[in-house]
Amino acid sequence: AVPFSGTIQGGLQDGLEITVSGTVLSSSGSRFAVNFQTGFSGNDIAFHFNPRFEDGGYVVCNTRQNGSWGPEERKMHMPLQKGMPFDLCFLVQSSDFKVMVNGSLFVQYFHRVPFHRVDTISVNGSVQLSYISFQSLALFPPALLILGSINAFPHWPVPFVLTESPPCSACLLHGAVLPACLFHINLCSGSHIAFHLNPRFDENAVVRNTQINNSWGSEERSLPRKMPFVRGQSFSVWILCDAHCLKVAVDGQHLFEYYHRLRNLPAINKLEVGGDIQLTHVQT
Repeated sequence: AVPFSGTIQGGLQDGLEITVSGTVLSSSGSRFAVNFQTGFSGNDIAFHFNPRFEDGGYVVCNTRQNGSWGPEERKMHMPLQKGMPFDLCFLVQSSDFKVMVNGSLFVQYFHRVPFHRVDTISVNGSVQLSYISFQSLALFPPALLILGSINAFPHWPVPFVLTESPPCSACLLHGAVLPACLFHINLCSGSHIAFHLNPRFDENAVVRNTQINNSWGSEERSLPRKMPFVRGQSFSVWILCDAHCLKVAVDGQHLFEYYHRLRNLPAINKLEVGGDIQLTHVQT
């Protein structure tokens, strides 16, 4: 029920991702808000995210301390529609909140107060809530973070290539699958592809392979659970490299291990992402 207030167990942490899913009501009111605050009084709100549907639509971000609001930060664009469902994803990082709306990076809000003071989330206004979920990305310490979008105007072009020196020992990718049905993630060593991750929706498979001297090896397809990627929906892929294999998790759940076929691990230093996804942010 809205208004809603709930405790954030353990408070906000660097790497915590909070997803708020719901529907904007079409019949009542012109505003709603998601607040990350200290306690239930509403006097200390570290981050106030406030879509307003009046005057053409815009979003206000602000901080409230001891009952007093600070200067507003306004984004003069409204990515939500009345009567339509939405997903708001709030990623807590050391310097700011990153807010993704329906898979697309929408705004960054730099901390005005220490985020670790926040222990409560509240939602109020003209909105119906479906669920609020929490995922700790800090459990998977990333060397690389990629955020992606299903919208038509990506902030980062695809295909995307990143070379790391020294090489990454782990990487975390955030994105969303476009309505089409093919994309890939490659970890490369020179002209070789040490690890090729290739979800194929028409085959209901997640193919893994290695290419050496332009020749593909044998495919691996087995999965312990159903296809974790869904067309048009956001996802996270976490890849950890240890001495024997790559460990891959999707949306925080371990999916498979891929044993190294190229043994010179320090030479694996390039990430390639291509196909039917779009990228909005890359952080190393």
